[in-house]
Amino acid sequence: MDVVASLPAFVLAVLLISASPGPAMALIVRRAALRGGRGAVPTVLGLELGLYAWALFAGAGFATLVAASEVAYLVLRVVGAAVLLYLGVKAWRAAWRERRGGGATEVTGAEPPGRRRWWASFTEGLVVQLANPKAAVFMIAFYPQFVPAEGPVFTTTAVLGLLQLTLETGLYLALAAGVARAGAWFRRPRIRARVEAVSGTVLVALGLRVAVTAP
Repeated sequence: MDVVASLPAFVLAVLLISASPGPAMALIVRRAALRGGRGAVPTVLGLELGLYAWALFAGAGFATLVAASEVAYLVLRVVGAAVLLYLGVKAWRAAWRERRGGGATEVTGAEPPGRRRWWASFTEGLVVQLANPKAAVFMIAFYPQFVPAEGPVFTTTAVLGLLQLTLETGLYLALAAGVARAGAWFRRPRIRARVEAVSGTVLVALGLRVAVTAP
């Protein structure tokens, strides 16, 4: 397959897949709503680094081994589900604390993420992506359609991974900026509690889906 000729199809597929709801979008929307556009940047970067790691794993054949091994895939599925369930319960607890406090403190503006919070958000995105078994299956099923078997598989996969990373980063940052435009409304105590509750429900549902879905 001619890689250059297939690039338009690759770009279109990446954009459609990136725009589909999932753990990444749930995390970004929650972070942007509660912390503003700048607060969502480390989450986006962590998610994309995790995705690129899976692209490199796929190019090196590691992702194939994970998907082919029932034990490895099961472990990854359990870890991925546990991470999403943890984040969902964490959001529920935040909503409960917000409602229990009765909205005594209202956040009037998005605060820039401090160094510690920046790395916490970055790590959260990275772990969610690395612990996502669907990412491994996606790379195995998707990338071979655009990587010539007779060519440099790892190098081509790495380059296509960079292209996907660039496209997704732009798309997710635009999403975060759009959500952040309504930041003042989202950060009202009552609305903030609802955002946390809905985000927690979505993350728990995604975690349960990962736990019960076979490859």
